[in-house]
Amino acid sequence: MDYETAMKSGINPEYLHELPNGTWVHRGMFQSFGPGANCTLDLCPIEWTIYQYRPSLPANITFMALYVIALSIHVYLGVRWRSWWFMAFMATGCLYAIIGYSGRVVLWKNPWSFGGFMLQMICVTGGPVFYTAAIYVTLSRAIQFFAAEISRLPAKMFYWIFISADITCLVLQAAGGALSSSSRGASQTGIDLAMAGLILQVIVLVIFCGFFADYMIRFARLQRDRGSSLKAAITTRQQLFFGGLASAILLILVRCLYRVDELSQGYSNSDKITDEGLFIGLEGVMIYLAVCCLFIGHPGFGFQHVDLSGRRRVNQDAEEIPMEYNGGQTASKQLLSTPACSTPAYSDRPLS
Repeated sequence: MDYETAMKSGINPEYLHELPNGTWVHRGMFQSFGPGANCTLDLCPIEWTIYQYRPSLPANITFMALYVIALSIHVYLGVRWRSWWFMAFMATGCLYAIIGYSGRVVLWKNPWSFGGFMLQMICVTGGPVFYTAAIYVTLSRAIQFFAAEISRLPAKMFYWIFISADITCLVLQAAGGALSSSSRGASQTGIDLAMAGLILQVIVLVIFCGFFADYMIRFARLQRDRGSSLKAAITTRQQLFFGGLASAILLILVRCLYRVDELSQGYSNSDKITDEGLFIGLEGVMIYLAVCCLFIGHPGFGFQHVDLSGRRRVNQDAEEIPMEYNGGQTASKQLLSTPACSTPAYSDRPLS
């Protein structure tokens, strides 16, 4: 109907919407969110989308490309150091990110695509759970390698406690996403479940940070008690390794706090969810930096260059060089002959 007819129809003007061809229709004709959404860029204003913006195509393609690079590096490092579990967790997290950002590319093409929304919500939100699992496994193995006796928790308990909590976080977030999918995003139960998963992730990370900091303080003291100077208490390689782990944890924690705040107002009433700049900075950048920090917070870099028997790992074609671990200050007991053409696959020489 034309404008005059629309005004005389008795319909509340707030519910009237003008199409590009000048025709006025009742807004109720359009479903802007959910599996049956029928809005398009030609028919509905962008303000009707859940985000109230069209996701940036360059930003999301950039993140997809960056995660492809990160995935390749982590697969290479995992194969090189034979860190299969670490590689599996990191690769899964990177794949989640690639799928999630592809969902945002779908939203750029059609901001009302419910499939695109669910892809990015489930995969971008749930992906970091795999990175934290990789961190928990790594610290558990590091404790076992460096000084298991000073940890307040047995090394294996880090597996059972923190990874179990991680799985719970993932299940809660996935369940929240599933309920949102079946209820067109209007399920308060779905929102509450997703919130519970994120809040639990924050709590678990904070507790883990406490155990991590406590162990590092005890480890530094142990090294000094063994006669190492303050400067040599922790080698440069160890500083980089533990620094990479700590940085990744803190970056993920900042991101989780942001997502809790974002989701606390629901999908439709949050001012945070409509700010793409915040999303890019506090979700995209934070998590990608965490993934990069785990290049050096990698078990292969930190301690798998020396096996648990105290031997420096070398190329399979070369013989092993027995080493004793004494707080990061390795010393050769005897040098065995190695083929001149063989290059060590791992080196425990400190970077300092």
